[in-house]
Amino acid sequence: MQNRILLFGAAAAFVAVGVFTSARAASFPDPPKSAAGASGSPSIVLAGGCFWGMQGIFEHVKGVTNTVVGYAGGKKETAHYDRIEEGDTNHAESIKVTYDPSKISYGELLKIYFSVAHDPTTLNRQHYDTGTQYRSSIFYSTDEQKTLAEQYIQELNAAHVFHDPIVTKVVPLPAFYQAEDYHQHYLDQVAACDANPRPQCGNLNVGYIKGVDVPLLKAFMAKYPDLYVKEIH
Repeated sequence: MQNRILLFGAAAAFVAVGVFTSARAASFPDPPKSAAGASGSPSIVLAGGCFWGMQGIFEHVKGVTNTVVGYAGGKKETAHYDRIEEGDTNHAESIKVTYDPSKISYGELLKIYFSVAHDPTTLNRQHYDTGTQYRSSIFYSTDEQKTLAEQYIQELNAAHVFHDPIVTKVVPLPAFYQAEDYHQHYLDQVAACDANPRPQCGNLNVGYIKGVDVPLLKAFMAKYPDLYVKEIH
Protein backbone atom coordinates (compact mmCIF):
# COMPACT_ATOMS: atom_id res chain seq x y z
CA MET A 1 0.00 0.00 0.00
CA GLN A 2 1.22 3.48 -0.79
CA ASN A 3 2.88 5.12 2.23
CA ARG A 4 2.16 2.12 4.45
CA ILE A 5 5.37 0.12 4.15
CA LEU A 6 6.51 0.90 7.67
CA LEU A 7 8.98 -0.48 10.15
CA PHE A 8 7.09 -1.45 13.29
CA GLY A 9 9.61 0.27 15.56
CA ALA A 10 9.43 3.60 13.74
CA ALA A 11 5.65 3.59 13.66
CA ALA A 12 5.39 2.60 17.30
CA ALA A 13 7.76 5.40 18.28
CA PHE A 14 5.62 7.88 16.35
CA VAL A 15 2.48 6.88 18.22
CA ALA A 16 4.16 6.38 21.59
CA VAL A 17 4.67 10.09 22.13
CA GLY A 18 0.89 10.50 22.19
CA VAL A 19 -2.04 9.60 20.03
CA PHE A 20 -1.97 13.07 18.51
CA THR A 21 0.96 15.40 18.84
CA SER A 22 -1.41 18.34 18.43
CA ALA A 23 -3.81 17.38 21.22
CA ARG A 24 -3.80 19.57 24.31
CA ALA A 25 -6.71 18.77 26.60
CA ALA A 26 -6.83 15.62 28.69
CA SER A 27 -10.58 15.40 28.09
CA PHE A 28 -12.86 16.54 25.33
CA PRO A 29 -15.96 18.71 25.67
CA ASP A 30 -19.19 16.82 25.23
CA PRO A 31 -20.83 17.15 21.80
CA PRO A 32 -24.09 19.01 21.17
CA LYS A 33 -27.20 16.93 21.72
CA SER A 34 -29.76 16.14 19.06
CA ALA A 35 -32.99 18.08 19.15
CA ALA A 36 -34.90 14.79 19.12
CA GLY A 37 -33.78 11.22 19.57
CA ALA A 38 -33.05 9.36 16.35
CA SER A 39 -34.88 6.14 15.62
CA GLY A 40 -34.28 3.07 13.50
CA SER A 41 -30.71 2.28 12.42
CA PRO A 42 -29.03 5.55 11.38
CA SER A 43 -25.52 5.63 9.98
CA ILE A 44 -22.60 8.03 9.84
CA VAL A 45 -19.84 8.15 7.20
CA LEU A 46 -16.45 9.34 8.41
CA ALA A 47 -13.04 9.76 6.79
CA GLY A 48 -9.82 10.16 8.73
CA GLY A 49 -6.81 8.44 7.25
CA CYS A 50 -6.44 4.69 6.96
CA PHE A 51 -9.86 3.07 7.03
CA TRP A 52 -8.35 -0.05 8.64
CA GLY A 53 -7.72 1.84 11.85
CA MET A 54 -11.05 3.65 11.80
CA GLN A 55 -12.89 0.35 11.55
CA GLY A 56 -10.62 -1.18 14.17
CA ILE A 57 -12.01 1.34 16.65
CA PHE A 58 -15.65 1.76 15.65
CA GLU A 59 -16.33 -1.97 15.31
CA HIS A 60 -15.74 -2.15 19.08
CA VAL A 61 -17.99 0.76 20.11
CA LYS A 62 -21.00 -0.07 22.26
CA GLY A 63 -24.19 0.57 20.31
CA VAL A 64 -22.58 0.19 16.89
CA THR A 65 -24.37 -2.52 14.93
CA ASN A 66 -22.32 -2.61 11.72
CA THR A 67 -19.18 -1.15 10.18
CA VAL A 68 -18.08 -1.19 6.55
CA VAL A 69 -15.01 0.44 5.02
CA GLY A 70 -15.22 2.04 1.62
CA TYR A 71 -14.88 5.19 -0.42
CA ALA A 72 -16.80 8.48 -0.41
CA GLY A 73 -16.55 11.78 -2.23
CA GLY A 74 -15.86 10.62 -5.78
CA LYS A 75 -17.56 8.79 -8.62
CA LYS A 76 -18.58 5.15 -8.80
CA GLU A 77 -16.20 4.30 -11.63
CA THR A 78 -13.16 5.35 -9.57
CA ALA A 79 -14.25 3.70 -6.32
CA HIS A 80 -11.50 1.08 -6.41
CA TYR A 81 -8.49 0.92 -4.12
CA ASP A 82 -5.76 0.93 -6.75
CA ARG A 83 -7.43 3.88 -8.48
CA ILE A 84 -8.06 6.04 -5.45
CA GLU A 85 -4.45 5.58 -4.30
CA GLU A 86 -3.46 7.84 -7.20
CA GLY A 87 -4.94 10.68 -5.17
CA ASP A 88 -6.95 12.42 -7.87
CA THR A 89 -10.40 10.81 -7.60
CA ASN A 90 -11.78 13.00 -4.77
CA HIS A 91 -12.53 9.80 -2.88
CA ALA A 92 -11.53 9.49 0.75
CA GLU A 93 -10.95 6.23 2.56
CA SER A 94 -14.06 6.14 4.74
CA ILE A 95 -16.08 4.07 7.14
CA LYS A 96 -19.85 3.71 7.33
CA VAL A 97 -20.96 3.18 10.91
CA THR A 98 -24.51 1.99 11.58
CA TYR A 99 -25.63 2.36 15.18
CA ASP A 100 -28.45 1.97 17.67
CA PRO A 101 -29.37 5.49 18.85
CA SER A 102 -30.87 4.08 22.05
CA LYS A 103 -27.34 2.98 23.07
CA ILE A 104 -25.06 5.61 21.54
CA SER A 105 -25.66 8.98 19.95
CA TYR A 106 -24.37 10.62 16.80
CA GLY A 107 -22.59 13.14 18.99
CA GLU A 108 -20.82 10.45 21.02
CA LEU A 109 -19.57 8.86 17.81
CA LEU A 110 -18.20 12.26 16.76
CA LYS A 111 -16.44 12.58 20.11
CA ILE A 112 -14.66 9.26 19.54
CA TYR A 113 -13.83 10.30 15.98
CA PHE A 114 -12.21 13.57 17.02
CA SER A 115 -10.55 12.47 20.24
CA VAL A 116 -8.99 9.07 19.51
CA ALA A 117 -9.75 7.81 15.99
CA HIS A 118 -7.57 10.27 14.06
CA ASP A 119 -5.88 13.68 14.14
CA PRO A 120 -8.36 16.24 12.77
CA THR A 121 -5.71 18.99 12.47
CA THR A 122 -3.53 17.52 9.72
CA LEU A 123 -4.52 18.45 6.19
CA ASN A 124 -4.67 15.54 3.74
CA ARG A 125 -2.45 13.45 5.99
CA GLN A 126 -2.60 10.93 8.80
CA HIS A 127 0.55 9.44 10.28
CA TYR A 128 2.70 8.44 7.29
CA ASP A 129 -0.19 8.46 4.80
CA THR A 130 -0.44 11.53 2.59
CA GLY A 131 -2.91 12.60 -0.09
CA THR A 132 -6.51 13.75 -0.33
CA GLN A 133 -7.68 10.15 0.03
CA TYR A 134 -6.54 10.38 3.68
CA ARG A 135 -8.30 13.64 4.48
CA SER A 136 -10.45 14.29 7.52
CA SER A 137 -14.08 14.61 6.53
CA ILE A 138 -17.59 14.05 7.86
CA PHE A 139 -20.05 13.12 5.12
CA TYR A 140 -23.51 14.09 6.32
CA SER A 141 -26.80 12.66 5.08
CA THR A 142 -29.19 14.87 7.07
CA ASP A 143 -29.32 18.56 7.96
CA GLU A 144 -29.07 17.67 11.64
CA GLN A 145 -25.87 15.68 11.10
CA LYS A 146 -24.40 18.69 9.32
CA THR A 147 -25.45 21.16 12.02
CA LEU A 148 -24.24 19.07 14.95
CA ALA A 149 -20.89 18.32 13.31
CA GLU A 150 -20.26 21.99 12.52
CA GLN A 151 -21.29 23.05 16.03
CA TYR A 152 -18.96 20.50 17.60
CA ILE A 153 -16.01 21.61 15.49
CA GLN A 154 -16.65 25.19 16.56
CA GLU A 155 -16.85 24.08 20.18
CA LEU A 156 -13.59 22.14 20.01
CA ASN A 157 -11.77 25.01 18.33
CA ALA A 158 -13.12 27.51 20.86
CA ALA A 159 -11.96 25.27 23.72
CA HIS A 160 -8.46 25.04 22.16
CA VAL A 161 -8.51 21.27 22.49
CA PHE A 162 -5.76 21.11 19.86
CA HIS A 163 -2.73 23.29 19.30
CA ASP A 164 -3.79 23.68 15.66
CA PRO A 165 -7.20 24.39 14.10
CA ILE A 166 -9.39 21.49 13.05
CA VAL A 167 -9.33 21.00 9.27
CA THR A 168 -12.16 18.45 9.09
CA LYS A 169 -14.59 19.21 6.28
CA VAL A 170 -18.33 18.68 6.76
CA VAL A 171 -19.74 17.86 3.35
CA PRO A 172 -22.81 16.14 1.88
CA LEU A 173 -22.57 12.42 1.19
CA PRO A 174 -23.07 11.82 -2.55
CA ALA A 175 -22.68 8.05 -2.18
CA PHE A 176 -20.74 5.46 -0.23
CA TYR A 177 -19.03 2.62 -2.11
CA GLN A 178 -17.99 -0.47 -0.19
CA ALA A 179 -14.30 -1.32 -0.43
CA GLU A 180 -12.88 -4.62 -1.58
CA ASP A 181 -13.47 -7.59 0.72
CA TYR A 182 -9.82 -7.88 1.73
CA HIS A 183 -9.98 -4.45 3.37
CA GLN A 184 -12.88 -5.31 5.65
CA HIS A 185 -12.03 -5.86 9.35
CA TYR A 186 -8.32 -5.76 8.56
CA LEU A 187 -7.18 -5.52 12.18
CA ASP A 188 -9.12 -8.67 12.93
CA GLN A 189 -7.47 -10.47 10.05
CA VAL A 190 -4.08 -9.59 11.54
CA ALA A 191 -5.18 -10.75 15.00
CA ALA A 192 -6.43 -14.03 13.55
CA CYS A 193 -3.09 -14.59 11.86
CA ASP A 194 -1.28 -13.93 15.12
CA ALA A 195 -3.38 -16.65 16.72
CA ASN A 196 -3.20 -19.04 13.78
CA PRO A 197 -0.40 -18.31 11.26
CA ARG A 198 -1.06 -19.53 7.71
CA PRO A 199 0.40 -18.83 4.25
CA GLN A 200 -2.07 -16.08 3.28
CA CYS A 201 -1.07 -14.12 6.38
CA GLY A 202 2.10 -13.11 4.57
CA ASN A 203 0.03 -10.75 2.40
CA LEU A 204 -1.10 -8.64 5.37
CA ASN A 205 0.57 -5.36 6.30
CA VAL A 206 1.24 -6.38 9.87
CA GLY A 207 3.85 -3.68 10.57
CA TYR A 208 1.45 -0.86 9.80
CA ILE A 209 -1.38 -2.35 11.84
CA LYS A 210 0.75 -3.00 14.92
CA GLY A 211 2.66 0.25 14.65
CA VAL A 212 -0.19 2.69 13.97
CA ASP A 213 -3.67 1.23 14.23
CA VAL A 214 -3.34 -1.00 17.29
CA PRO A 215 -2.08 1.90 19.46
CA LEU A 216 -5.12 3.93 18.39
CA LEU A 217 -7.42 1.09 19.43
CA LYS A 218 -5.64 0.84 22.77
CA ALA A 219 -6.05 4.59 23.25
CA PHE A 220 -9.80 4.25 22.66
CA MET A 221 -10.01 1.37 25.16
CA ALA A 222 -8.13 3.39 27.76
CA LYS A 223 -10.06 6.63 27.27
CA TYR A 224 -13.55 5.16 26.89
CA PRO A 225 -13.64 1.81 28.71
CA ASP A 226 -17.41 2.07 29.19
CA LEU A 227 -17.92 2.33 25.43
CA TYR A 228 -15.64 -0.56 24.47
CA VAL A 229 -17.12 -3.96 23.62
CA LYS A 230 -15.02 -6.97 22.70
CA GLU A 231 -17.26 -8.32 19.96
CA ILE A 232 -16.95 -6.73 16.54
CA HIS A 233 -19.58 -5.30 14.20
